[in-house]
Amino acid sequence: MIYRYRFISEHRAEFGVKRLCQVLGLRRQGFHEWAAAGAAREAAAEQERELIAVIASIHAQHRGAYGRPRITAELRRRGRVVNHKRVERLMREQGLAGITRRKRRSLTRPATTPVPPVADVIRRDFTAQEPGQRFVGDITYLPTFQGWLYLATVIDLHNREIVGHAMAEHLRADLVCDAIALATARGLIRPDAVFHSDRGVQYTSAQFRTALSESRIQPSIGRVGSCYDNAVAESFFATLKTEIDTTIWPTRDQARHDIFRYLHYYNHDRLHSTVGHRTPHQTRTSYTHQQAA
Repeated sequence: MIYRYRFISEHRAEFGVKRLCQVLGLRRQGFHEWAAAGAAREAAAEQERELIAVIASIHAQHRGAYGRPRITAELRRRGRVVNHKRVERLMREQGLAGITRRKRRSLTRPATTPVPPVADVIRRDFTAQEPGQRFVGDITYLPTFQGWLYLATVIDLHNREIVGHAMAEHLRADLVCDAIALATARGLIRPDAVFHSDRGVQYTSAQFRTALSESRIQPSIGRVGSCYDNAVAESFFATLKTEIDTTIWPTRDQARHDIFRYLHYYNHDRLHSTVGHRTPHQTRTSYTHQQAA
């Protein structure tokens, strides 16, 4: 029907609307109603083109990592209430899609000497009622042409914020101690908090136990060979390596620079589904403001 109306509109000056409607078996009133609605259709089409531009901008701003859920959430943060099915359709039509995470290679090396018993306090309950109460951490490798660079993290389970991190060219216990020290120095770990990790030699070392004790942090350790016992830390590294989209860095300094920028982006700009499609930093500050009020 629409195509015939368009044909009439394009040839009305030459043949007249009445004749064209008779030939095509259409009512003149129907054509005139369609023509009168043309301005509204063009306005709707312009709004859709504008929305596509905004979606593409968000997608590019987040390095192509955002899929339909986060783009829908970001649009709503900007005051645009758009149905997720519409976002999905427009992204599909424009060939836009989020990034699928890659499987992470584990660095965990269990301690070869007997480890003093430590309970699994977290027990796969990766939640926290308040910031600064419960944390998880792990180590991952960053390949460079100068050799490996290793990254250790401390993640707050309340808002998934990276509250502490450290990078080094070695895998000694100093690496994980430095990550805890940074989080403590920032005032983001409360006394009697819990820190959960796997049974890697760094986390079971006497040096790390001392660092936790000095900060009044209770250790928690998962079972040997169970990635699910530290799933939040594993998930973060999978996200980082997928979204940063670098296979190997030319230098360790460049890797440090890129990781530092990504951690800032992750904490302050990236929407996290676990905390209601807000940023980790926003979640923490909102909680602080609510408590102050």
